[in-house]
Amino acid sequence: MPKSPAARGGMLPLLLSLALAACSGQDEKAGPPPAMPVTVATPLVQEVLDWDDFVGRFEAPQDVEIKPRATGYLQAVHFRDGQYVRRGQLLFTIDARPSQAALAQARAQLARAQATLTNARTELARSRSLAAERAASTEEVEQRQAGLRTAEADVAAAQALVRAQQLNVGFTRVSAPISGQVSEARVDPGNSVTADQTILTTIVSTNPLHFGFEGSEALLLKYQRQNGGSSTGAPVRIRLQDETSYVHGGRLDFIDNAINTGAGTVRARAVVANPNGFIKPGMFGHLRLAASRPYRALLVPDTAIATDAARRVVYIVDKAGAVAVRPVVLGPLIGNLRVIRSGISPSDRVIIDGVQRAARPGAKVVARPGRIPLVTGPEPAPQPPSTPPSSIATAVGAGAPGAAGQR
Repeated sequence: MPKSPAARGGMLPLLLSLALAACSGQDEKAGPPPAMPVTVATPLVQEVLDWDDFVGRFEAPQDVEIKPRATGYLQAVHFRDGQYVRRGQLLFTIDARPSQAALAQARAQLARAQATLTNARTELARSRSLAAERAASTEEVEQRQAGLRTAEADVAAAQALVRAQQLNVGFTRVSAPISGQVSEARVDPGNSVTADQTILTTIVSTNPLHFGFEGSEALLLKYQRQNGGSSTGAPVRIRLQDETSYVHGGRLDFIDNAINTGAGTVRARAVVANPNGFIKPGMFGHLRLAASRPYRALLVPDTAIATDAARRVVYIVDKAGAVAVRPVVLGPLIGNLRVIRSGISPSDRVIIDGVQRAARPGAKVVARPGRIPLVTGPEPAPQPPSTPPSSIATAVGAGAPGAAGQR
């Protein structure tokens, strides 16, 4: 017999109550949520070296404009544009015939002066002999002596003129004053050149090169205090515009003697080896200057660091498996690892994976052991500045005992 609508309406609240009771019983049986798994590791303990970043350009230690020292017509060019030349190598020849003719004339004048000198000596000897026999006067002897001195002076002047003309002949051969890379020839053979005015080409030295950059007054003071007053000699590393690693090594060799009062900076310079000539003067580069002595530091992955308002924090897992938060002071980056100045100890178990699942102090987690890989060699990839004044750091040696004790 079918039920009336009133009976069906009376059973609906009963069914809802039974369903709610069943759900409530399931919730009581489920209990608290399960502990989430995370990966933990003790901080890597390693000796590192901080670096400061600068931007600058490469410069040639020597840059010479080649000008002739003789006037005449250019006869030949003895190099290929852009080649490496050595000091003393012949670069240009100028028509030497006018200079050679002048040299021949000077030599003829020297020969005439020498003949006059020989005659003056003979006449003086004769006059002295006659004067000894009272056949010549004292005045005649003195005149012969004056003539001898004049002839000697004429010979000296003729010899100097010969040397000058020899120099002029030599100046018709233009040689490289330094070793380096030569530019293109700016004058073609057949054109007239003027002594000390016409620029024939230029030469720049290529090994080593200078790298010039500007640093702040604060950094200068830091380096001087750190190095006992001496600012030069610190190691540097440089990368070119298209390079991802700082592969060019050098040393700081010069800091200017005054601060630029307008910019508050001081000019500095490093010396960089360039044996194959790959780096050209004028190239742009990034330089890292050693900003500290090697020191032992704690390192954790940069991804393990979280932001809590104005603080930087890491999450650790205690012995009971509970999450705790630790405010930290950050240092520079080494690859994907961050130096921790303070806030944790070498024995703390830092969450290096799963931070997003455990970002609640006091939460229970399942700690799985992990390991932070050792950092060796210089940092390859450029990183943005972190905490002033040092923007980057590199590992100095292999992992320390603290790294071997990770768990």
